[in-house]
Amino acid sequence: MQPRLTLVTLATADLARAVAFYEALGWARSLKELDGVAFFQVGGMALSLYPRGALAADAGVPAEGNGFRGFSLAYNTASREETDAVLAQAVEAGATLVKPAQDVFWGGYSGYFADPDGTLWEVAWNPGFALLPDGTMSLPD
Repeated sequence: MQPRLTLVTLATADLARAVAFYEALGWARSLKELDGVAFFQVGGMALSLYPRGALAADAGVPAEGNGFRGFSLAYNTASREETDAVLAQAVEAGATLVKPAQDVFWGGYSGYFADPDGTLWEVAWNPGFALLPDGTMSLPD
């Protein structure tokens, strides 16, 4: 697994309020036509805002308590096979497999692991988010 962070997803109680806040900071929202999620290009990575309950449900963990901390980190891959390999590598290194990789509603393939401190990482292949040769990701407009 290469050392990179491609997408930080923050859970929010009020998506519209959170979007308005980041836009007020001068951040430009990408993929504005999508409902229920917001994306912002932040240098070579992206920030995503997603409703707290929906993000917890996607990872298959409770929205409150020790199982979910209100965010997940994402490691995007170039293929389904790489997704499986990275999840296996993480488990071998001491992570806990939280959700095996599977086809997801947005057209990609993803799973989750928790690092030894319980931080959730999504490992995902997203056919709409191409990775550049250096491992960085660029969101479409």
